[in-house]
Amino acid sequence: MDITRRDFIRSSLLMGGSLLFSPLNLHAVSKEAEEWRPAYEKLEKEGKLVERIREAYSIFQRCRLCPRQCGVNRQRGEKGFCRAPAKVMVYSYNPHFGEEVPLVGEHGSGTIFFSNCNLRCVFCQNWPISQEGRGEEIQDEDLADMMIKLQEKMGCHNINLVTPTHVMPHILNATRMAWKKGLRIPLVYNTSGYERLEILKILDGIVDIYLPDLKYMDAEQAAKYSSGASDYPEVGKKAILEMHRQVGVLQSDKNGVALRGVVLRHLVMPNRVAGTEKFIKWVAENLSKNTYVNIMAQYHVEYKAYDYPEIARGITVQEFLEAMDWAQKYGLVNLDPKSVMVRKIFDRRRTD
Repeated sequence: MDITRRDFIRSSLLMGGSLLFSPLNLHAVSKEAEEWRPAYEKLEKEGKLVERIREAYSIFQRCRLCPRQCGVNRQRGEKGFCRAPAKVMVYSYNPHFGEEVPLVGEHGSGTIFFSNCNLRCVFCQNWPISQEGRGEEIQDEDLADMMIKLQEKMGCHNINLVTPTHVMPHILNATRMAWKKGLRIPLVYNTSGYERLEILKILDGIVDIYLPDLKYMDAEQAAKYSSGASDYPEVGKKAILEMHRQVGVLQSDKNGVALRGVVLRHLVMPNRVAGTEKFIKWVAENLSKNTYVNIMAQYHVEYKAYDYPEIARGITVQEFLEAMDWAQKYGLVNLDPKSVMVRKIFDRRRTD
């Protein structure tokens, strides 16, 4: 049986009543969380943040920000695989209430959607932004002002940087500018997972929360659906291990709002294309079983997915339920409540 729009609306309404607008208590509050300060603040006070910014901007001269390592001179406006120009491009910024529960809290996650992408998946749900590059070129100071508005005027709990890899130097520079203007909330690095270790090490001590995907566990599938990125599974696993080393298991404040750690996403796809069982087994064996994992049921046919028969449909109820059964089998204990709620809905449908 296919997932219907009614199921998702129902699950969203249930989440809105039971979690999003009530006090959250999903994670233990550590002493470190009680004394929390954004990572970038410490680095700035030590005089090291400006050094990281210089290092990051130097990469633009022969761009190797992502695993494709195009080698173009971005400072001169040359464009590589991601097609990003010299200036940072932003499509939109606003509070977002559809993210994972600890990121949303009461006032939303302060998302900034960057134009273009280094992965360009054929099923991308944001393809006008990632593939066509819709958005506006802005200065780094404008980006800093967006961060401040999300914190001060909109009350967001974090700055959620969506598809940040190819504009990482701009982000670092803007973060320093925003800190000087009063930015004091966590940075969320919302990435496809296609990241170089060398670049992640520049981010060590700057990013508070990593929000990566691990889309596939098979090189052939990654190449087929993500523009030839056959190295994605191995690159993604190494990147997530480094992210976990830097920030660890998710920590939250007394209201359950995320402060620091890894939030890991995996989209269940039709016909087991994503290798979901292998993904769950890998997480259980290589990260903490308490890693916050969002097993997502929201796949729908978008962009060029219609051209690939094996992914030209939504997932079935059974495909999602088997993914959740695997999570239980391998001992994952910190699943996103939305996934758990959807499972309960589908379990009821299965037994009716």
